[in-house]
Amino acid sequence: MQEPRLLDRQWREKYSIERLGEFVARCRKRRIAVTPQRLAVIQALLASENHPSTDEIFAAVRRQHPHVSLATVHRILNEFCETGEARKVTLLHDAARYDGNVEPHHHVICVRCKRVSDIEILDVDKLLEGTPSLGQFALLRCSLEIEALCKRCQLVEKRAARDGLQKQETKL
Repeated sequence: MQEPRLLDRQWREKYSIERLGEFVARCRKRRIAVTPQRLAVIQALLASENHPSTDEIFAAVRRQHPHVSLATVHRILNEFCETGEARKVTLLHDAARYDGNVEPHHHVICVRCKRVSDIEILDVDKLLEGTPSLGQFALLRCSLEIEALCKRCQLVEKRAARDGLQKQETKL
């Protein structure tokens, strides 16, 4: 069994460069206009390491294009999801989050701070390989979402537990 691998910043940067290089060609093939707004949205999406919300993408796009509306960003993100340029990740979140990585991968989600990280687990991908359906469902893709506690939140919990013990000892 292969060890699961978090997809790091270096992997993401390489992937982003490749995706941006192919983006224009895919848009033209689908007869979708390559506008500055679409380019700004895909760049913001691929530059983010934390599966950004619409508002976060909007803020990044507005830095380059101050006249772009939130409705335009919503529309572009929906279009990207429909055409396979992005994926919507919504588990554990009040608002939709978006992922520019459309290659097969999975997510590990911190249940406390809601941070989402991409993870590659090849054995999970192989598990359903060659399976065309699951009962009445035609299998399209598989994406596992793992609930966890990130390192930062683990430290916060340890500190809180330690501080709580110290307060109890002072009362005694």
